[in-house]
Amino acid sequence: MNRLINAVIVLGIGAAVVASFIYLGIDLGELGDSGNLHQMGAYAQHFLSPDLSLGHLKAIGHGALETLAMSAIGTLLAAVFGLLLALPAAGRFGWPLQSASRLVLNALRAVPELVWAALMVLAAGLGPNAGTLALALHTTGVLGRLFAEALENTPSEPADAIRLQGGNAVLAFCYGTLPNLLPQLLAYVLYRWENNIRMASVLGFVGAGGLGQMLYVSLSLFQEAQGSTVILAMLLLVFAVDTLSSWSRQRWVKA
Repeated sequence: MNRLINAVIVLGIGAAVVASFIYLGIDLGELGDSGNLHQMGAYAQHFLSPDLSLGHLKAIGHGALETLAMSAIGTLLAAVFGLLLALPAAGRFGWPLQSASRLVLNALRAVPELVWAALMVLAAGLGPNAGTLALALHTTGVLGRLFAEALENTPSEPADAIRLQGGNAVLAFCYGTLPNLLPQLLAYVLYRWENNIRMASVLGFVGAGGLGQMLYVSLSLFQEAQGSTVILAMLLLVFAVDTLSSWSRQRWVKA
Protein backbone atom coordinates (compact mmCIF):
# COMPACT_ATOMS: atom_id res chain seq x y z
CA MET A 1 0.00 0.00 0.00
CA ASN A 2 2.81 2.41 0.90
CA ARG A 3 4.59 1.63 -2.40
CA LEU A 4 1.42 2.41 -4.31
CA ILE A 5 1.01 5.73 -2.48
CA ASN A 6 4.65 6.64 -3.14
CA ALA A 7 4.27 5.75 -6.81
CA VAL A 8 1.17 7.92 -7.08
CA ILE A 9 3.01 10.83 -5.43
CA VAL A 10 5.99 10.49 -7.79
CA LEU A 11 3.69 10.32 -10.82
CA GLY A 12 1.80 13.36 -9.55
CA ILE A 13 5.02 15.36 -9.16
CA GLY A 14 6.16 14.31 -12.63
CA ALA A 15 2.81 15.30 -14.14
CA ALA A 16 3.00 18.67 -12.40
CA VAL A 17 6.49 19.30 -13.81
CA VAL A 18 5.42 18.39 -17.34
CA ALA A 19 2.29 20.52 -17.03
CA SER A 20 4.40 23.45 -15.85
CA PHE A 21 6.67 23.23 -18.92
CA ILE A 22 3.62 23.05 -21.20
CA TYR A 23 1.81 25.91 -19.46
CA LEU A 24 4.87 28.22 -19.51
CA GLY A 25 5.76 27.31 -23.07
CA ILE A 26 9.38 26.45 -22.19
CA ASP A 27 11.27 24.67 -24.95
CA LEU A 28 14.57 23.32 -23.65
CA GLY A 29 15.51 22.19 -27.13
CA GLU A 30 16.00 25.80 -28.21
CA LEU A 31 18.86 26.12 -25.72
CA GLY A 32 20.85 23.60 -27.73
CA ASP A 33 20.39 25.46 -31.00
CA SER A 34 23.73 26.51 -32.51
CA GLY A 35 22.66 30.15 -32.86
CA ASN A 36 21.57 30.40 -29.24
CA LEU A 37 24.73 28.69 -28.00
CA HIS A 38 26.85 31.14 -30.01
CA GLN A 39 24.91 34.09 -28.61
CA MET A 40 25.24 32.83 -25.03
CA GLY A 41 28.95 32.24 -25.54
CA ALA A 42 29.48 35.78 -26.82
CA TYR A 43 27.51 37.17 -23.89
CA ALA A 44 29.58 35.13 -21.42
CA GLN A 45 32.79 36.24 -23.13
CA HIS A 46 31.86 39.87 -22.55
CA PHE A 47 31.24 39.12 -18.87
CA LEU A 48 34.64 37.43 -18.60
CA SER A 49 36.33 40.68 -19.66
CA PRO A 50 35.58 43.10 -16.80
CA ASP A 51 36.14 46.82 -17.22
CA LEU A 52 39.12 47.74 -15.00
CA SER A 53 39.51 51.33 -16.14
CA LEU A 54 40.41 53.82 -13.43
CA GLY A 55 37.25 55.88 -13.78
CA HIS A 56 34.99 52.85 -13.53
CA LEU A 57 36.89 51.46 -10.54
CA LYS A 58 36.49 54.81 -8.76
CA ALA A 59 32.76 54.72 -9.38
CA ILE A 60 32.60 51.14 -8.09
CA GLY A 61 34.55 52.13 -4.97
CA HIS A 62 32.02 54.88 -4.29
CA GLY A 63 29.14 52.46 -4.86
CA ALA A 64 30.71 49.85 -2.58
CA LEU A 65 31.11 52.39 0.23
CA GLU A 66 27.51 53.47 -0.34
CA THR A 67 26.32 49.87 -0.13
CA LEU A 68 28.37 49.23 3.00
CA ALA A 69 27.04 52.39 4.65
CA MET A 70 23.45 51.48 3.78
CA SER A 71 23.77 48.06 5.37
CA ALA A 72 25.62 49.31 8.47
CA ILE A 73 23.28 52.23 9.22
CA GLY A 74 20.18 50.18 8.42
CA THR A 75 21.31 47.40 10.76
CA LEU A 76 22.25 49.86 13.52
CA LEU A 77 18.87 51.60 13.37
CA ALA A 78 17.12 48.24 13.34
CA ALA A 79 19.07 47.07 16.39
CA VAL A 80 18.06 50.16 18.37
CA PHE A 81 14.38 50.18 17.41
CA GLY A 82 14.18 46.39 17.51
CA LEU A 83 15.35 46.40 21.12
CA LEU A 84 12.88 49.16 22.01
CA LEU A 85 10.02 47.13 20.52
CA ALA A 86 11.32 43.86 21.96
CA LEU A 87 10.88 45.04 25.56
CA PRO A 88 7.08 45.36 25.35
CA ALA A 89 6.92 42.39 22.94
CA ALA A 90 8.51 40.23 25.64
CA GLY A 91 5.69 41.13 28.04
CA ARG A 92 7.65 43.59 30.20
CA PHE A 93 4.83 46.18 30.15
CA GLY A 94 1.66 44.08 30.13
CA TRP A 95 -0.27 42.18 27.52
CA PRO A 96 -1.86 45.18 25.65
CA LEU A 97 1.55 46.59 24.72
CA GLN A 98 2.84 43.08 24.11
CA SER A 99 0.10 42.40 21.55
CA ALA A 100 0.53 45.80 19.88
CA SER A 101 4.31 45.59 19.62
CA ARG A 102 4.21 42.03 18.28
CA LEU A 103 1.71 43.15 15.66
CA VAL A 104 4.08 45.94 14.59
CA LEU A 105 7.05 43.56 14.44
CA ASN A 106 5.09 41.02 12.40
CA ALA A 107 3.97 43.72 9.97
CA LEU A 108 7.52 45.04 9.50
CA ARG A 109 8.90 41.55 9.03
CA ALA A 110 6.17 40.40 6.66
CA VAL A 111 7.01 43.01 4.00
CA PRO A 112 10.17 42.04 2.03
CA GLU A 113 13.07 44.45 1.70
CA LEU A 114 12.47 44.99 -2.01
CA VAL A 115 8.87 46.04 -1.37
CA TRP A 116 9.98 48.39 1.41
CA ALA A 117 12.61 49.81 -0.96
CA ALA A 118 10.02 50.45 -3.67
CA LEU A 119 7.82 52.23 -1.13
CA MET A 120 10.72 54.23 0.29
CA VAL A 121 11.80 55.31 -3.20
CA LEU A 122 8.35 56.82 -3.62
CA ALA A 123 8.54 58.45 -0.18
CA ALA A 124 12.20 59.54 0.02
CA GLY A 125 13.26 59.55 -3.63
CA LEU A 126 15.95 57.65 -5.47
CA GLY A 127 19.23 56.98 -3.69
CA PRO A 128 20.73 55.37 -0.62
CA ASN A 129 18.27 56.98 1.80
CA ALA A 130 15.50 54.75 0.46
CA GLY A 131 17.69 51.65 0.72
CA THR A 132 18.75 52.45 4.27
CA LEU A 133 15.16 52.97 5.40
CA ALA A 134 14.03 49.76 3.67
CA LEU A 135 16.72 47.70 5.40
CA ALA A 136 16.01 49.35 8.75
CA LEU A 137 12.26 48.71 8.59
CA HIS A 138 12.44 45.05 7.63
CA THR A 139 15.38 44.26 9.93
CA THR A 140 13.63 45.97 12.85
CA GLY A 141 10.87 43.39 12.55
CA VAL A 142 13.33 40.50 12.36
CA LEU A 143 15.64 41.63 15.17
CA GLY A 144 12.77 42.77 17.36
CA ARG A 145 11.23 39.31 17.22
CA LEU A 146 14.57 37.61 17.93
CA PHE A 147 15.34 40.03 20.77
CA ALA A 148 11.90 39.45 22.31
CA GLU A 149 12.37 35.68 22.30
CA ALA A 150 15.83 36.11 23.85
CA LEU A 151 14.38 38.34 26.57
CA GLU A 152 11.67 35.81 27.34
CA ASN A 153 14.28 33.07 27.82
CA THR A 154 16.63 35.19 29.97
CA PRO A 155 16.57 34.45 33.74
CA SER A 156 14.93 37.27 35.68
CA GLU A 157 16.69 36.64 39.02
CA PRO A 158 19.56 39.17 38.55
CA ALA A 159 17.13 41.94 37.60
CA ASP A 160 14.80 41.03 40.46
CA ALA A 161 17.72 41.23 42.90
CA ILE A 162 18.56 44.76 41.73
CA ARG A 163 14.93 45.83 42.17
CA LEU A 164 14.89 44.40 45.69
CA GLN A 165 17.92 46.56 46.48
CA GLY A 166 16.00 49.68 45.44
CA GLY A 167 17.06 49.93 41.79
CA ASN A 168 14.58 51.08 39.15
CA ALA A 169 13.55 49.15 36.04
CA VAL A 170 16.20 50.81 33.84
CA LEU A 171 19.05 49.88 36.18
CA ALA A 172 17.66 46.37 36.59
CA PHE A 173 17.62 45.90 32.82
CA CYS A 174 21.04 47.48 32.17
CA TYR A 175 22.88 45.66 34.95
CA GLY A 176 20.76 42.57 35.56
CA THR A 177 19.43 41.50 32.17
CA LEU A 178 21.55 43.08 29.45
CA PRO A 179 24.98 41.65 30.45
CA ASN A 180 23.68 38.07 30.13
CA LEU A 181 21.79 38.91 26.96
CA LEU A 182 24.40 41.00 25.13
CA PRO A 183 26.41 38.19 23.44
CA GLN A 184 23.25 36.70 21.95
CA LEU A 185 21.97 40.10 20.78
CA LEU A 186 25.34 40.88 19.22
CA ALA A 187 25.31 37.55 17.37
CA TYR A 188 21.86 38.34 15.96
CA VAL A 189 22.96 41.82 14.85
CA LEU A 190 26.09 40.53 13.13
CA TYR A 191 24.12 37.82 11.35
CA ARG A 192 21.57 40.30 10.08
CA TRP A 193 24.34 42.64 8.96
CA GLU A 194 25.70 39.83 6.78
CA ASN A 195 22.26 39.42 5.22
CA ASN A 196 21.77 43.16 4.80
CA ILE A 197 25.05 43.65 2.94
CA ARG A 198 23.79 41.15 0.36
CA MET A 199 20.35 42.69 0.21
CA ALA A 200 21.79 46.22 -0.04
CA SER A 201 23.51 45.08 -3.24
CA VAL A 202 20.12 44.09 -4.67
CA LEU A 203 18.00 47.05 -3.57
CA GLY A 204 19.59 49.22 -6.25
CA PHE A 205 17.44 47.43 -8.83
CA VAL A 206 14.50 49.51 -7.58
CA GLY A 207 16.55 52.71 -7.40
CA ALA A 208 17.82 52.47 -3.82
CA GLY A 209 21.46 53.29 -4.62
CA GLY A 210 24.71 51.41 -4.13
CA LEU A 211 26.26 48.73 -6.30
CA GLY A 212 22.85 47.31 -7.18
CA GLN A 213 21.85 50.50 -8.97
CA MET A 214 25.14 50.50 -10.88
CA LEU A 215 24.56 46.88 -11.91
CA TYR A 216 21.01 47.64 -13.02
CA VAL A 217 22.17 50.55 -15.17
CA SER A 218 24.99 48.49 -16.70
CA LEU A 219 22.73 45.58 -17.57
CA SER A 220 20.02 47.89 -18.89
CA LEU A 221 22.52 49.44 -21.32
CA PHE A 222 23.97 45.99 -22.22
CA GLN A 223 27.37 47.00 -20.81
CA GLU A 224 28.46 43.48 -19.90
CA ALA A 225 32.07 44.41 -19.06
CA GLN A 226 31.00 47.12 -16.60
CA GLY A 227 28.36 44.81 -15.11
CA SER A 228 30.96 42.07 -14.65
CA THR A 229 33.17 44.45 -12.66
CA VAL A 230 30.24 45.41 -10.44
CA ILE A 231 29.45 41.73 -9.77
CA LEU A 232 33.09 41.09 -8.82
CA ALA A 233 32.95 44.07 -6.45
CA MET A 234 29.79 42.65 -4.87
CA LEU A 235 31.49 39.29 -4.32
CA LEU A 236 34.55 40.89 -2.76
CA LEU A 237 32.42 43.10 -0.52
CA VAL A 238 30.30 40.19 0.71
CA PHE A 239 33.42 38.09 1.33
CA ALA A 240 35.05 40.91 3.32
CA VAL A 241 31.94 41.47 5.45
CA ASP A 242 31.52 37.74 6.10
CA THR A 243 35.15 37.53 7.23
CA LEU A 244 34.80 40.57 9.49
CA SER A 245 31.55 39.28 10.96
CA SER A 246 33.05 35.85 11.64
CA TRP A 247 36.08 37.42 13.33
CA SER A 248 33.82 39.67 15.41
CA ARG A 249 31.71 36.75 16.60
CA GLN A 250 34.77 34.78 17.60
CA ARG A 251 36.26 37.75 19.46
CA TRP A 252 33.22 39.24 21.18
CA VAL A 253 30.37 36.76 21.17
CA LYS A 254 32.28 33.66 22.29
CA ALA A 255 34.43 35.55 24.78
